[in-house]
Amino acid sequence: MGRRRRNRGIPINGWLAIYKEPGLTSRQVVERVQRTTQAAKAGHGGTLDPFAEGVLPIALGEATKTTGMVLEGDKGYRCWVSFGRATDTGDPTGEVIAEDGKIPSQAALEEILPQFTGEISQIPPKYSALRVDGERAYKKARRGEEVKIDPRQVTIHQLELVSFEQEIAVLDVKCSKGTYIRTLASDIAEAVGCKAHLIRLLRQHTLGFDADSAVTLESLRSHVEAQKLNEVLHPVDRVLDDIPALRLTPDAWYHLKQGQVVTVEQGQAIQTYQGTVRVQNPAGHFGALGELLAADPDHPNSRLVKPVRLFHLEEDSPGAV
Repeated sequence: MGRRRRNRGIPINGWLAIYKEPGLTSRQVVERVQRTTQAAKAGHGGTLDPFAEGVLPIALGEATKTTGMVLEGDKGYRCWVSFGRATDTGDPTGEVIAEDGKIPSQAALEEILPQFTGEISQIPPKYSALRVDGERAYKKARRGEEVKIDPRQVTIHQLELVSFEQEIAVLDVKCSKGTYIRTLASDIAEAVGCKAHLIRLLRQHTLGFDADSAVTLESLRSHVEAQKLNEVLHPVDRVLDDIPALRLTPDAWYHLKQGQVVTVEQGQAIQTYQGTVRVQNPAGHFGALGELLAADPDHPNSRLVKPVRLFHLEEDSPGAV
Protein backbone atom coordinates (compact mmCIF):
# COMPACT_ATOMS: atom_id res chain seq x y z
CA MET A 1 0.00 0.00 0.00
CA GLY A 2 1.43 3.38 -0.99
CA ARG A 3 2.22 6.07 1.55
CA ARG A 4 -0.46 8.68 2.01
CA ARG A 5 0.64 12.05 0.75
CA ARG A 6 0.62 14.69 3.44
CA ASN A 7 -1.48 17.77 2.81
CA ARG A 8 1.05 20.59 2.74
CA GLY A 9 -1.49 23.38 2.86
CA ILE A 10 -1.89 26.50 0.76
CA PRO A 11 1.19 28.63 -0.04
CA ILE A 12 -0.05 31.87 1.53
CA ASN A 13 2.66 34.47 2.15
CA GLY A 14 2.30 37.53 4.34
CA TRP A 15 1.46 38.87 7.79
CA LEU A 16 -1.81 38.96 9.71
CA ALA A 17 -2.36 41.30 12.65
CA ILE A 18 -4.51 39.17 14.96
CA TYR A 19 -6.20 40.44 18.12
CA LYS A 20 -5.43 37.76 20.70
CA GLU A 21 -8.16 37.35 23.27
CA PRO A 22 -7.26 36.54 26.91
CA GLY A 23 -7.00 32.84 27.73
CA LEU A 24 -5.28 31.63 24.57
CA THR A 25 -1.58 30.92 24.25
CA SER A 26 0.26 32.47 21.34
CA ARG A 27 0.85 28.98 19.94
CA GLN A 28 -2.88 28.24 20.07
CA VAL A 29 -3.57 31.39 18.07
CA VAL A 30 -1.03 30.32 15.45
CA GLU A 31 -2.66 26.89 15.19
CA ARG A 32 -6.15 28.38 14.81
CA VAL A 33 -4.98 30.82 12.15
CA GLN A 34 -3.29 28.00 10.27
CA ARG A 35 -6.42 25.85 10.41
CA THR A 36 -8.63 28.72 9.28
CA THR A 37 -6.45 29.83 6.39
CA GLN A 38 -5.05 26.35 5.60
CA ALA A 39 -1.66 28.03 5.26
CA ALA A 40 1.25 25.68 4.72
CA LYS A 41 3.40 27.39 7.35
CA ALA A 42 2.76 29.83 10.19
CA GLY A 43 4.51 31.43 13.15
CA HIS A 44 4.16 34.50 15.36
CA GLY A 45 6.09 37.70 15.85
CA GLY A 46 6.46 37.74 19.63
CA THR A 47 4.85 35.78 22.46
CA LEU A 48 1.95 37.17 24.48
CA ASP A 49 1.18 35.64 27.89
CA PRO A 50 -2.05 33.60 27.96
CA PHE A 51 -3.83 36.13 30.21
CA ALA A 52 -2.76 39.03 27.97
CA GLU A 53 -4.59 40.40 24.97
CA GLY A 54 -3.86 42.62 22.02
CA VAL A 55 -2.05 42.54 18.73
CA LEU A 56 -0.22 39.32 17.85
CA PRO A 57 1.40 39.42 14.39
CA ILE A 58 1.14 36.06 12.60
CA ALA A 59 3.60 35.22 9.82
CA LEU A 60 2.39 32.98 7.01
CA GLY A 61 4.55 31.13 4.50
CA GLU A 62 7.64 33.03 3.40
CA ALA A 63 6.97 35.70 6.04
CA THR A 64 8.17 33.22 8.68
CA LYS A 65 11.69 33.81 7.34
CA THR A 66 11.57 37.36 8.73
CA THR A 67 10.55 36.58 12.32
CA GLY A 68 14.12 36.23 13.55
CA MET A 69 14.87 39.75 12.32
CA VAL A 70 11.84 41.54 13.71
CA LEU A 71 11.71 40.15 17.25
CA GLU A 72 14.21 42.82 18.28
CA GLY A 73 11.65 45.59 17.77
CA ASP A 74 10.14 47.80 20.46
CA LYS A 75 6.63 47.19 21.79
CA GLY A 76 3.85 49.22 23.36
CA TYR A 77 1.58 48.06 26.19
CA ARG A 78 -1.21 49.30 28.41
CA CYS A 79 -1.29 47.54 31.75
CA TRP A 80 -3.67 47.56 34.69
CA VAL A 81 -1.84 47.26 38.02
CA SER A 82 -3.77 46.27 41.14
CA PHE A 83 -2.09 47.30 44.40
CA GLY A 84 -2.48 45.56 47.75
CA ARG A 85 -1.56 41.97 46.91
CA ALA A 86 1.00 40.00 44.92
CA THR A 87 0.63 36.67 43.12
CA ASP A 88 3.28 34.08 42.31
CA THR A 89 2.84 34.66 38.58
CA GLY A 90 2.49 38.44 38.77
CA ASP A 91 -0.88 38.24 37.03
CA PRO A 92 -4.49 37.24 37.86
CA THR A 93 -3.87 33.55 37.07
CA GLY A 94 -1.57 32.97 40.04
CA GLU A 95 -1.92 32.28 43.74
CA VAL A 96 -1.79 35.17 46.21
CA ILE A 97 1.58 35.05 47.98
CA ALA A 98 1.52 38.39 49.80
CA GLU A 99 -1.18 40.82 50.84
CA ASP A 100 -0.74 44.07 52.72
CA GLY A 101 -3.64 46.18 51.47
CA LYS A 102 -1.36 49.16 50.97
CA ILE A 103 -2.21 51.54 48.15
CA PRO A 104 0.24 54.29 47.18
CA SER A 105 -0.82 57.85 46.57
CA GLN A 106 -0.92 59.08 43.01
CA ALA A 107 1.78 61.60 43.86
CA ALA A 108 4.09 58.85 45.17
CA LEU A 109 3.51 56.77 42.06
CA GLU A 110 4.16 59.67 39.68
CA GLU A 111 7.33 60.54 41.59
CA ILE A 112 8.78 57.03 41.29
CA LEU A 113 8.02 56.35 37.61
CA PRO A 114 11.01 58.30 36.19
CA GLN A 115 13.29 55.86 38.02
CA PHE A 116 11.95 53.11 35.76
CA THR A 117 12.57 54.84 32.44
CA GLY A 118 15.66 54.42 30.32
CA GLU A 119 17.87 51.36 30.68
CA ILE A 120 16.93 49.34 33.76
CA SER A 121 17.74 45.94 35.23
CA GLN A 122 14.98 43.44 35.90
CA ILE A 123 14.74 39.77 36.83
CA PRO A 124 12.27 37.93 34.58
CA PRO A 125 9.49 36.08 36.43
CA LYS A 126 9.97 32.39 37.18
CA TYR A 127 6.63 31.79 35.46
CA SER A 128 7.99 32.62 32.02
CA ALA A 129 8.94 30.82 28.82
CA LEU A 130 12.65 31.47 29.33
CA ARG A 131 14.80 28.37 29.32
CA VAL A 132 16.63 27.49 32.53
CA ASP A 133 18.99 24.51 32.32
CA GLY A 134 17.38 23.55 29.02
CA GLU A 135 13.79 23.66 30.29
CA ARG A 136 11.08 26.32 30.32
CA ALA A 137 11.18 28.21 33.61
CA TYR A 138 7.42 27.94 34.18
CA LYS A 139 7.59 24.14 34.07
CA LYS A 140 10.16 24.10 36.86
CA ALA A 141 8.11 26.62 38.84
CA ARG A 142 4.95 24.55 38.54
CA ARG A 143 6.79 21.57 40.02
CA GLY A 144 7.83 23.71 42.96
CA GLU A 145 11.50 23.71 41.97
CA GLU A 146 13.77 26.65 42.66
CA VAL A 147 14.18 28.77 39.55
CA LYS A 148 17.19 31.07 39.37
CA ILE A 149 17.13 33.62 36.56
CA ASP A 150 19.84 36.24 36.17
CA PRO A 151 18.94 39.94 35.86
CA ARG A 152 18.84 41.42 32.37
CA GLN A 153 19.06 44.92 30.97
CA VAL A 154 16.00 46.26 29.18
CA THR A 155 15.00 49.73 28.02
CA ILE A 156 11.81 51.55 28.97
CA HIS A 157 11.40 54.29 26.39
CA GLN A 158 8.22 55.74 27.87
CA LEU A 159 6.27 55.12 31.07
CA GLU A 160 3.10 57.13 31.62
CA LEU A 161 0.39 57.00 34.27
CA VAL A 162 -2.91 57.11 32.37
CA SER A 163 -5.26 56.90 35.35
CA PHE A 164 -5.34 55.90 39.01
CA GLU A 165 -8.66 55.06 40.64
CA GLN A 166 -9.10 53.20 43.92
CA GLU A 167 -6.35 50.54 43.87
CA ILE A 168 -5.96 50.29 40.07
CA ALA A 169 -3.24 52.17 38.18
CA VAL A 170 -3.30 52.16 34.39
CA LEU A 171 0.11 52.59 32.78
CA ASP A 172 1.25 52.97 29.18
CA VAL A 173 4.65 51.43 28.49
CA LYS A 174 6.88 51.58 25.44
CA CYS A 175 9.77 49.20 25.86
CA SER A 176 12.47 47.11 24.25
CA LYS A 177 12.41 43.42 23.45
CA GLY A 178 12.64 41.17 26.50
CA THR A 179 10.84 43.50 28.92
CA TYR A 180 8.48 41.74 31.33
CA ILE A 181 5.60 44.04 32.22
CA ARG A 182 4.65 41.78 35.15
CA THR A 183 8.11 42.34 36.63
CA LEU A 184 7.97 46.06 35.91
CA ALA A 185 4.67 46.34 37.79
CA SER A 186 5.92 44.45 40.85
CA ASP A 187 9.20 46.40 40.89
CA ILE A 188 7.32 49.72 40.78
CA ALA A 189 5.08 48.56 43.62
CA GLU A 190 8.08 47.53 45.71
CA ALA A 191 9.68 50.92 45.12
CA VAL A 192 6.64 52.64 46.69
CA GLY A 193 6.45 50.12 49.54
CA CYS A 194 3.48 48.10 48.27
CA LYS A 195 2.51 44.78 46.75
CA ALA A 196 0.90 44.55 43.32
CA HIS A 197 0.11 42.34 40.35
CA LEU A 198 -1.25 42.84 36.86
CA ILE A 199 -4.95 42.26 36.35
CA ARG A 200 -4.94 43.07 32.64
CA LEU A 201 -2.31 43.49 29.93
CA LEU A 202 -2.96 44.85 26.45
CA ARG A 203 -0.29 44.92 23.76
CA GLN A 204 -1.09 48.01 21.72
CA HIS A 205 1.78 48.12 19.24
CA THR A 206 4.44 45.81 17.81
CA LEU A 207 6.22 45.40 14.47
CA GLY A 208 4.30 48.35 13.06
CA PHE A 209 0.91 46.75 13.79
CA ASP A 210 -1.54 48.06 16.38
CA ALA A 211 -4.38 46.56 18.38
CA ASP A 212 -6.98 48.95 16.97
CA SER A 213 -6.59 47.59 13.44
CA ALA A 214 -5.98 43.94 14.39
CA VAL A 215 -8.62 41.37 13.42
CA THR A 216 -10.13 38.78 15.73
CA LEU A 217 -10.04 35.08 14.94
CA GLU A 218 -13.76 35.25 14.22
CA SER A 219 -13.27 38.14 11.80
CA LEU A 220 -10.45 36.25 10.10
CA ARG A 221 -12.73 33.27 9.62
CA SER A 222 -15.35 35.52 8.02
CA HIS A 223 -12.78 36.97 5.62
CA VAL A 224 -11.62 33.50 4.61
CA GLU A 225 -15.17 32.23 4.08
CA ALA A 226 -15.92 35.29 1.93
CA GLN A 227 -12.66 34.73 0.01
CA LYS A 228 -11.42 38.15 1.12
CA LEU A 229 -8.26 37.15 2.97
CA ASN A 230 -6.25 39.69 0.96
CA GLU A 231 -8.14 42.48 2.71
CA VAL A 232 -6.35 41.67 5.99
CA LEU A 233 -3.14 40.09 4.67
CA HIS A 234 -0.07 42.33 4.71
CA PRO A 235 2.97 41.88 2.42
CA VAL A 236 5.91 39.81 3.60
CA ASP A 237 8.14 42.88 3.88
CA ARG A 238 5.54 44.89 5.80
CA VAL A 239 7.62 44.43 8.97
CA LEU A 240 10.84 45.46 7.22
CA ASP A 241 9.82 49.03 6.36
CA ASP A 242 12.81 50.45 8.23
CA ILE A 243 15.21 48.67 5.84
CA PRO A 244 16.05 50.61 2.65
CA ALA A 245 14.63 49.18 -0.58
CA LEU A 246 16.63 48.68 -3.76
CA ARG A 247 15.06 47.81 -7.12
CA LEU A 248 17.21 45.79 -9.51
CA THR A 249 17.37 45.68 -13.28
CA PRO A 250 16.14 42.48 -14.97
CA ASP A 251 19.71 41.26 -15.53
CA ALA A 252 20.85 41.97 -11.96
CA TRP A 253 17.70 40.38 -10.52
CA TYR A 254 18.25 37.23 -12.57
CA HIS A 255 21.83 36.79 -11.36
CA LEU A 256 21.02 37.65 -7.73
CA LYS A 257 18.41 34.87 -7.72
CA GLN A 258 21.20 32.50 -8.76
CA GLY A 259 23.08 33.44 -5.59
CA GLN A 260 25.55 35.77 -7.31
CA VAL A 261 26.85 39.13 -6.13
CA VAL A 262 25.56 41.77 -8.54
CA THR A 263 26.58 45.30 -9.44
CA VAL A 264 24.20 48.25 -9.23
CA GLU A 265 24.72 51.84 -10.29
CA GLN A 266 25.56 54.25 -7.47
CA GLY A 267 22.44 56.28 -8.22
CA GLN A 268 20.23 53.28 -7.46
CA ALA A 269 21.48 52.92 -3.89
CA ILE A 270 21.87 55.09 -0.82
CA GLN A 271 25.34 56.45 -1.49
CA THR A 272 26.72 56.35 2.06
CA TYR A 273 24.75 53.30 3.22
CA GLN A 274 26.24 49.86 3.80
CA GLY A 275 24.14 47.07 5.25
CA THR A 276 20.93 45.15 4.71
CA VAL A 277 18.58 46.14 1.90
CA ARG A 278 15.17 44.94 0.77
CA VAL A 279 15.79 43.80 -2.76
CA GLN A 280 12.96 44.36 -5.22
CA ASN A 281 12.53 42.77 -8.63
CA PRO A 282 12.25 44.99 -11.74
CA ALA A 283 8.49 45.37 -11.12
CA GLY A 284 9.16 46.76 -7.63
CA HIS A 285 8.03 43.65 -5.75
CA PHE A 286 9.98 42.41 -2.72
CA GLY A 287 11.91 39.23 -3.38
CA ALA A 288 15.08 39.07 -1.31
CA LEU A 289 17.21 40.50 1.44
CA GLY A 290 20.67 41.55 0.40
CA GLU A 291 23.76 43.22 1.76
CA LEU A 292 24.84 46.46 0.11
CA LEU A 293 28.63 46.44 0.02
CA ALA A 294 31.29 49.00 -0.77
CA ALA A 295 31.92 50.23 -4.29
CA ASP A 296 33.02 47.74 -6.91
CA PRO A 297 36.78 48.45 -7.34
CA ASP A 298 36.46 47.84 -11.07
CA HIS A 299 33.47 50.19 -11.30
CA PRO A 300 33.94 53.13 -8.86
CA ASN A 301 30.51 54.58 -9.66
CA SER A 302 28.69 51.40 -8.67
CA ARG A 303 27.97 49.26 -5.61
CA LEU A 304 27.84 45.52 -4.96
CA VAL A 305 24.79 43.67 -3.64
CA LYS A 306 25.27 40.27 -2.03
CA PRO A 307 22.19 38.01 -1.69
CA VAL A 308 21.45 37.10 1.94
CA ARG A 309 17.99 35.54 1.87
CA LEU A 310 15.78 34.73 -1.10
CA PHE A 311 11.99 34.65 -0.77
CA HIS A 312 9.98 32.35 -2.99
CA LEU A 313 7.10 34.66 -3.83
CA GLU A 314 4.85 34.42 -6.84
CA GLU A 315 3.59 37.82 -7.94
CA ASP A 316 0.03 36.51 -8.14
CA SER A 317 0.03 34.88 -4.68
CA PRO A 318 -1.42 36.58 -1.58
CA GLY A 319 1.08 38.76 0.23
CA ALA A 320 3.62 38.79 -2.57
CA VAL A 321 3.23 42.48 -3.27
